[in-house]
Amino acid sequence: MLNLPPAFAEVKPPEPHDADVRAAYDGLFTSIDDGSPVDHELLSRWETVRRSVDTWTAWARLRYQQDTRDAGRVADRKRSDEVSTLTTELNAAIKMRLLDPTRRDAAAALVGEGALALWRADCAAFDPAITEALVEESRLTSEYTALLASAEIPFDGEVLDLVTIGKPAVGPDRDTRERASRARWTWFDAHRARLDANFGELVALRDGMAHALGLPDYTELGYLQMQRVDYDRNDVERFRAEVRRRVVPLAARLREEQRQSLGVDTLMSWDEAVDDPAGSPELIGGAEGLAAGGQRAFDGLDDEIAAFYRMMNERGYVDLGARPGKAGGGFCTWLADHKVPFVYCAGNGTDGDVRTLVHEFGHAFQVWSSRNIKLTDTVWPTYEGAEIHSMGLEFLAWPTMDEFFGGEADRFRRGHLVRALCFIPYGVAVDHFQHLVYERPEATPAERHAMWQEMERTYLPWRDYGDMPHASDGGFWQRQRHIFRSPFYYIDYTLAQTCALQLWARSLDDHPGTMAAYRELCTLGGTQPFQSLCASAGLTSPFAEGCLDGVVARAEEWLAR
Repeated sequence: MLNLPPAFAEVKPPEPHDADVRAAYDGLFTSIDDGSPVDHELLSRWETVRRSVDTWTAWARLRYQQDTRDAGRVADRKRSDEVSTLTTELNAAIKMRLLDPTRRDAAAALVGEGALALWRADCAAFDPAITEALVEESRLTSEYTALLASAEIPFDGEVLDLVTIGKPAVGPDRDTRERASRARWTWFDAHRARLDANFGELVALRDGMAHALGLPDYTELGYLQMQRVDYDRNDVERFRAEVRRRVVPLAARLREEQRQSLGVDTLMSWDEAVDDPAGSPELIGGAEGLAAGGQRAFDGLDDEIAAFYRMMNERGYVDLGARPGKAGGGFCTWLADHKVPFVYCAGNGTDGDVRTLVHEFGHAFQVWSSRNIKLTDTVWPTYEGAEIHSMGLEFLAWPTMDEFFGGEADRFRRGHLVRALCFIPYGVAVDHFQHLVYERPEATPAERHAMWQEMERTYLPWRDYGDMPHASDGGFWQRQRHIFRSPFYYIDYTLAQTCALQLWARSLDDHPGTMAAYRELCTLGGTQPFQSLCASAGLTSPFAEGCLDGVVARAEEWLAR
């Protein structure tokens, strides 16, 4: 039986006050400095205070995403940034004490070597000297989020936002798709100066933080912030080369097949999301039917996941659909004091809602499965490891996609696989672009747009915007929230996609066995680094030579049926 958390409507965590937080940490510092044993009692005291703070900050940020126009929530979000910056400093001070040679062995015995590797990265990525810069970085990223959430886009007699304009942009009528895309990019073009200025400030700020920490560039700091403890930028470059060798040619062939299927002379950017002339598969019940479809699908997939999904819905830990003021995108957050995740999606009634829902529930099921791990640092894996759970569940849920799409489920599955394969070059382009940006932090906005155009020529050579405003001028990247809000968090998706495709290929031959391996992987949380998690599930590391050959060959075989 599930241990039920309180209903989300009843969750009102206390706002932490700086003086109380500092006093709690001062007590921990005193205990450690006075020679108290590094034991479970010390760990429990530390976990109590930081889980309490983390619960409030996650709650405040979630509620802000749910309504970016509410002044109280805006204030709470700003306050959460301040509190998080404070606890980042205080947690780093605890970790540095525990990494001291006189305490290191005791700490390793208590939390494991993997946790210590994460701590070393955290300590190298922080110094009190960058505290103000971190607060300013958070303010700038929130400014970007609010700008996108405020979009009002006139279209066919309605006023849409950046989420709801997505539905006509993937519809079956080509003219409508083009007009919807033009309306969206006209909005971006009108706000280009603000977007360029915001990102320029972020780049300068991040570059300054890296130098303040004695690092050569922000890329080095970004990797530390992402806790990449068992690979580096050279490994990532080798992976990008494998993508250029093995996936870009396949993606180009798939785009050509798509062009032929659509019967168009040239595949334009607004055609790419449409797999055939019938348009995207229709979601049974539209946006309103998403939650019920999810329950039917998980009921047919796995008893444990189904019970978890039902609890999350019944207790109010799911927020689906778009509404005015609600920020776009999808994510899963974690209310640590209650050991329960929250799934957030801003859907628009398209088949993409299904991918987002299942993806975020993959994250949610993982953290629910590892909720009893005692150390906050290892309840979640690092980001690329976490994305295996989300992208993996997207593929493992294939057998029950009929519950969402009925007779169009096969069309969804084919489109999903094609999108997954074509996504890898795009995801690598986003990552490579960021490396270029932070290698040249002094670049002008025009030069950054030219960098993105270079990435499109390299990884997305089929892409054609025609005279589409903004996008045709190298501005597509400004739609990608991660570039602004979570730098270097994007190659993670492509690394995980490589692993998820391995799970998919195995599931075609042994679905029950693959589900069992998936559930076991979820229980490990972040107790192992990325490549060790891969090995524990029998997956080939994406950094291994030829890592993509097997899954690409299996995908080509499946698509040729």
